[in-house]
Amino acid sequence: MSLEEKIVEDLKKAMKEKDVVRLSCMRMLKTALKNLQVDKQRKLKDEEIQGVIFSLIKKGKESAKEFRNAGREDIALKEETEVAIFYGYMPQQLTPEDIEKTLREIILELSAEKPSDLGRVMKTAMPRMAGKAQGKEVNEIVRRLLAGRSA
Repeated sequence: MSLEEKIVEDLKKAMKEKDVVRLSCMRMLKTALKNLQVDKQRKLKDEEIQGVIFSLIKKGKESAKEFRNAGREDIALKEETEVAIFYGYMPQQLTPEDIEKTLREIILELSAEKPSDLGRVMKTAMPRMAGKAQGKEVNEIVRRLLAGRSA
């Protein structure tokens, strides 16, 4: 079953079960996917669907943080619940240790030694970790590893 088919099935299931939060998330996701599909004028690949889900996760985390800073814990918790639902459609996320191990291998492959090699390392790393790690986290680890090598 493709990721898109799973999303449609879960949308139907949420309707039947009257799960308001999950239904809201599924509708938001379905709308975002439909918009991208219209833009691309073709059926979406699973990787593209994961990209949309990843962007919704990122927005949800940022929103939760902002609501929490504004003293709106109730809305922040709702955003975090939605993020958790979206994570259910993503592949298992890599731990920081796994990310670092992979990045060390890439740095050795590329013979990267200084912070100015960041772009080359990221260009190689992100396709390998697509959907399994957030770019921001990967970037921070690469910066730390390269800074340690040039010292």
